Amino acid sequence: MNKDSKIYLAGHTGLVGSAIYRKLKKEGYTNIITRTHKELDLANQQQTQEFFKKERPEYVFLAAAKVGGIKANDTYPADFAYINIMIESNVIKASYDYGVKKLLFLGSSCIYPKLCPQPIKEEYLLTGPLEPTNEAYAIAKIAGLKMCQYFNKQYGTNFISVMPTNLYGPNDNFDLETSHALAAILRKFHEAKINNKPHIEVWGTGNPRREFLHVDDLADAVLHLMNNYDGNEPINIGTGEDLTIKELAQLIKEVVGYEGEIRFDTTKPDGTPRKLLDVTRLHSTGWRHKIELKEGLELTYQWFKENWGS
Repeated sequence: MNKDSKIYLAGHTGLVGSAIYRKLKKEGYTNIITRTHKELDLANQQQTQEFFKKERPEYVFLAAAKVGGIKANDTYPADFAYINIMIESNVIKASYDYGVKKLLFLGSSCIYPKLCPQPIKEEYLLTGPLEPTNEAYAIAKIAGLKMCQYFNKQYGTNFISVMPTNLYGPNDNFDLETSHALAAILRKFHEAKINNKPHIEVWGTGNPRREFLHVDDLADAVLHLMNNYDGNEPINIGTGEDLTIKELAQLIKEVVGYEGEIRFDTTKPDGTPRKLLDVTRLHSTGWRHKIELKEGLELTYQWFKENWGS
């Protein structure tokens, strides 16, 4: 991409999209188009087609999606399936119809089977059943990835897909009803510290292992791949390192400075036992993560205190 290339960033207000927007600005890209959901409903085919017809972007980052944690995914599966499939279908088709040079689709590591061999290689996709609690979201993301491959095959487009691991950082969702684990735990610790609570509860046993990537690292990787990767195969984006939820909770406890006890509510679901991405393909393109977890948590807690916390 040239610095003045016309770039459409779909989903620029979310955790991922806002990080990509910051990165593009920082790197000197000057022609970035964005629309809020109120201005453009990407689940609406006519609106999406009209937008592409008028704006004619050269490059598209597809970061728009309906997202949430275990509880939200399990409660609203129809919404997660329908909205995400519609957004992907409309944006990918319009990108083809109006001559987009290259599109980058952001998937998710939840597309892989629940009981995958670890670390998870890209070729393990569709080799086993999915985690039931977020199956609807996973199926929608698989559909988006496959659609990119099918358009490449049938029409010779250059649509690439990336599969990020668990993300965190500025603009994360810290709502305890709909957030992911890391954000929820950080908020719980902060509120327990402020209110001098003797203990906090974390969902599950604490034994599942998870990998976490700071969203600014993801944005860096995404821009790198947009400029340096043209393959039809999806690429995992992660650190290649994981830890248990128990270890994560301990780390967040230290960062927040909470003195109380951590208790695990074993009546609540654990989700997938382990989810570590194989990042060999990513490393072969010359990219590696830069922000280690402790530093990333400190940056995120600072942002949380300034924007959410009291």
